[in-house]
Amino acid sequence: MQSLTNNFLTGTIPKEIGNFTKLKELILSNNRLEGEIPHEIGNLRDLEWLELSDNKLVGVVPATIFNLSTLKVFAVSNNSLSGSLQSSADVQLPNLEGIYLWGNNFSGTIPSFIFNASKLSTLALGDNSFFGFIPNTFGNLGNLRRFNIENNYLTSSTPELNFLSSLSNSKYLKVLELSYNPLNGILPRTSMGNLSHSLEKFVMINCNVGGAIPEEISNLTNLRMIGFSGNKLNGSIPITLGKLQKLQLLSFRDNKLEGSIPEDVCSLAELYQLHLGGNKLSRSIPTCIGNLTSLRTLSLGSNELISVIPSTLWNLEYIMNLNFSSNFLTGPLPLEIGNLKVLVGIDFSMNNFSGAIPTTIGGLAYLQYLLLGHNKLEGSIPNSIGDLISLEYLDLSNNNLFGPIPVSLEKLLYLKDLNLSFNNLEGEIPKGGSFGNFSAKSFEGNKLLCGSPNLQVPPCKTSIHHTSRKNALLLGIVLPLSIVSMIVVILLISRYRKRGKQLPNDANMPPVATWRRFSYLELFQATDGFSENNLIGRGSFGSVYKARIQDGMEVAVKVFHLQCGGVFKSFDVECEVMKSIRHRNLIKIISTCSNDDFKALVLEYMPHGSLEKCLYSSNCILDIFQRLNIMIDIAVALEYLHFGYSAPVIHCDLKPSNVLLDDNMVAHLSDFGIAKLLTGEDQSKSQTQTLATIGYMAPEYGREGRVSTNGDVYSFGIMLMETFTKKKPTNKIFAGEMTLKYWVSNLLPISVMEIVDANLLSREDKHFAAKEQCVSFVFNLAMECTVESAEQRINAKEIVTRLLKIRDSLLICTRESKLN
Repeated sequence: MQSLTNNFLTGTIPKEIGNFTKLKELILSNNRLEGEIPHEIGNLRDLEWLELSDNKLVGVVPATIFNLSTLKVFAVSNNSLSGSLQSSADVQLPNLEGIYLWGNNFSGTIPSFIFNASKLSTLALGDNSFFGFIPNTFGNLGNLRRFNIENNYLTSSTPELNFLSSLSNSKYLKVLELSYNPLNGILPRTSMGNLSHSLEKFVMINCNVGGAIPEEISNLTNLRMIGFSGNKLNGSIPITLGKLQKLQLLSFRDNKLEGSIPEDVCSLAELYQLHLGGNKLSRSIPTCIGNLTSLRTLSLGSNELISVIPSTLWNLEYIMNLNFSSNFLTGPLPLEIGNLKVLVGIDFSMNNFSGAIPTTIGGLAYLQYLLLGHNKLEGSIPNSIGDLISLEYLDLSNNNLFGPIPVSLEKLLYLKDLNLSFNNLEGEIPKGGSFGNFSAKSFEGNKLLCGSPNLQVPPCKTSIHHTSRKNALLLGIVLPLSIVSMIVVILLISRYRKRGKQLPNDANMPPVATWRRFSYLELFQATDGFSENNLIGRGSFGSVYKARIQDGMEVAVKVFHLQCGGVFKSFDVECEVMKSIRHRNLIKIISTCSNDDFKALVLEYMPHGSLEKCLYSSNCILDIFQRLNIMIDIAVALEYLHFGYSAPVIHCDLKPSNVLLDDNMVAHLSDFGIAKLLTGEDQSKSQTQTLATIGYMAPEYGREGRVSTNGDVYSFGIMLMETFTKKKPTNKIFAGEMTLKYWVSNLLPISVMEIVDANLLSREDKHFAAKEQCVSFVFNLAMECTVESAEQRINAKEIVTRLLKIRDSLLICTRESKLN
């Protein structure tokens, strides 16, 4: 076996690899390998596992590989391979269990050798350019469990989608993904009902499929996900769907369905997302919708629904997204809307809602968008909207609102888009908060508004009497106070100069021992001869010991391993960086000990050890607030390193073992042995040797040797995922094309509960919905930190802002719950 996965290897695959004729497993996935696959791999006659996924390979798959009759797994996903695959009748791969070809540029028809592989369990051909008919010969694949051909140019040989009939022989099939292929057919009734009863996921998005939804789909009682959006399905929603008791996601969005929403849908107790928008559904929203207590997203926009929103809807206290836009709904918005404490989005635009905007809407602390435009709402804009601290989008346009724009809206610091146009608003347009970012378009059609000329409104009138009073106030009060303040500042500066003191860099700095050099003997005695009993941890360049120095103070002593290459540079770098920076969330160097034979740093002692130790210790379970606070501490430290110093400091090795926790569980970033202090001319230079830790290292480190603040952000994102999943990126479950990042990305849209550490979320917790929402935001932030392109990642300042916002929203929800 030869596994070199996740090592950021570059260059080409050497053709000499064909000399290892006894090799059974060759795994080179998730590197940066380029060039073509050498045909010499065909010499490995005993090869059972060939995995080259997640590289930059080009060219065609060598024909010699299709002669390896022993091959069980063939994985070349996510490369730039092209051409068609061998379809000769001579190709025999009878032992194949997994074919992973997705994410390339393969073309031609689906190769025939696939249908002779009776042991095949996974067939992943998605995201290529395969074309032609989908064969009707899947009956040979009795062991098939996962079938993915999405994002190709494949079609059915008959309007009845006959290939589905042949799949009925695959009794173990769990995943069927056909999306984004021009199938151009009609859903077959019999074939649909005869598919594997093990089927859990059936996705067929944008396939140009018409006809009615067969009632026989209810036979597939293990279905958890049905995604048929973007087709031409007609008729009504079958009432038999109520039998699919395990269903979590149901999407018929953007079809031509008619009739009412059947009440049988309300019996789907585990339903998490319901998407029925973009159809011709009519009548009212069923009152039983309030029974769907697991529902998080309800999307019914762009239909022909009438009447009022049923009062039972306001009982869905864990609902996160509501979209009823572009219907004919009427009536007022009730005060009970304030019950939905974890709502993230409301889109009720383009209906006939009337009455006032309920003041209780201000209690929705998580709300990010509120779209109520194009209705018949009246009254004034409630001041309480200013309490929506997370709001990013607000549309109240085309209503009958009157009165002033509340100054409280200046508190909405995250507001990106505001539309108050075409109402009857009056008075001065606020100037604070985000209002400086909005254009005249946000306020047009309100004839009585006044303010800045750039908003295309008249200036506000100010009386002479009012101006005189303001001038008198300035001259009589403000000016004397300013003079007194200046005198006080001058006296304070003079006082500090006389004492020969400087103002501290950080008001939160804890007291430390007086700086002095320690001798080897002192440190030897303080650590009981560097005893294993005092060993705290061991790293690449040194070991850390707990020590008690003469004045009784407990410290940590980092002893460098002088036999390691590069250790002298590491010692010098750490001293150079740490003498230049000072922050409450960075580990403090108290002193040093340095001679030709011994080098050590004396550091603050952290009683709670590392974040890694706390995460994986059975004696320490960090709650959600502790984990948030720790990650905020590290983000703040990162912000200081990247922006708070004259030249950016790049840590280069962010990971839980380098995060230390003090008595109060405040986090301190440590180990600057491979840090980079970037001066202006260094910014364009590359690091020639990659030393960061595998699993946390940004892609560009291994690919280009490029060091930047973006690399630290990537590592922070991985650490954020690990902190809330309690899974290391090097966990044995992450192999081949599956990484911690991909795992979170794949499962996050389905259910947070699938990925979060079980200690953090319990459905019995009265704050479950708030915590679930919080964790969802955390994982979304982590995904933004770890995007492949370094330039597209967010920066440390934005990370701090987002984490504080997440924590504050959670605090508000939990406190309100206690008050209630």
